[in-house]
Formats: sequence, C-alpha cells, structure tokens
Amino acid sequence: MARPFRQQIDEGILDRAAALFAQRGFEHTSVQAIADAVGLSKAGLLHHYPSKEALREAVLAQSRALTERALERVATLTPGPRRDRRAVEALVDLALAQPGTLAFMLGAATAQGAEHAAFEAAASDPVFQMFSVDADTGRERLIRVIGATAALGVLALAAHKAGDTAAWRSHVIDTSYDALGHPPGALTSRTDQVEA
Repeated sequence: MARPFRQQIDEGILDRAAALFAQRGFEHTSVQAIADAVGLSKAGLLHHYPSKEALREAVLAQSRALTERALERVATLTPGPRRDRRAVEALVDLALAQPGTLAFMLGAATAQGAEHAAFEAAASDPVFQMFSVDADTGRERLIRVIGATAALGVLALAAHKAGDTAAWRSHVIDTSYDALGHPPGALTSRTDQVEA
C-alpha cells in the first residue's frame, strides 16, 4: 500500500476513534464500534491497530503531535489579540480537517467539573497554553477560553454535518474569537491577523 494512502487511512481511523473516545469514553468504546465507524471489519481494524490500547496510544500520539504543531503557530506571539486570533485559526483549521481529534483534544478543556481542576489542567494542556492560560489566569479568562474552544468544536462539527466547511471557516473563527472577549476592532487589518 502506498504511503500517502496508508497515512490517509490511518488518519481517518484515528480521527473516528478519537471522536468515539471523546463521546463515549475509552472504556465504553468497543473495537467493533470503531470498526463500524470507519467501515472496516473488526479484523480489518485490528490489522491496522492490534488492540484497542494500541489504537488509544496512536490517538494520543496524533493528538499530541497536532496540538504541538498548533502551539508552534502561536509560540512566538505575545499574549493578546493576535495570539488569540492565531490560536483560534489553528484550532479551527484542525477542527475542520479532523473534527474527532479536536473533540478528543478539547476534552480536558471542556470537561473540567471544577474550576480548580481546570486551572491545574491549564498548566499542562497545550490548548490552554495556546491561549496563555495558566495558574495565574483569572476566572473570566479561563471561562472565555473554555467557551471559545467548546464553541469552536461544536461549530466545526456543524460545518461537517452541513458539508460546507470552507464556507463556515471564517464564521467559526469570528465566533470563537469573539467569545474570548476581544472588541471587534482588536485586529484592525488583515496584516494584523496574519502577522507572525
């Protein structure tokens, strides 16, 4: 099997598995459910990944790699509107390309039950790092970041369901960016938006 084709198959399997893990949890997601979601037999799926644990490890590795790439897109920017805009754009691009993986990645940010746990997660979660959220961040900023990323994930899924991700992209970015609380004129020109 040619490498690009195999990579596309693997990415599709991992994205669907990530979506199911995010939706149902690892323990409640069967190998058969993943196989059904990707259109393979259980044996066919196990040919790619020999166990559910191997699949989980691959999902974790892919999520880490994609999150690190997104974090690299904002790492040189100081905290503020430009960095937030770039972070939103990076996550929207990821969400539109691999919605299941984004749902899995955002699980830590959106599933926190207690504020204290959310602040602790912020110290090690790359999604929070993209938005410069740490233990010293105030409650309002934490809530806005959680809200923006949750909205981003939901809207990306809706864009996929509508079958028109390209048309939705700018709206998803604007909505998520707005949820962060920046005034409409925070970025005054297209140059500001794409500045490295």
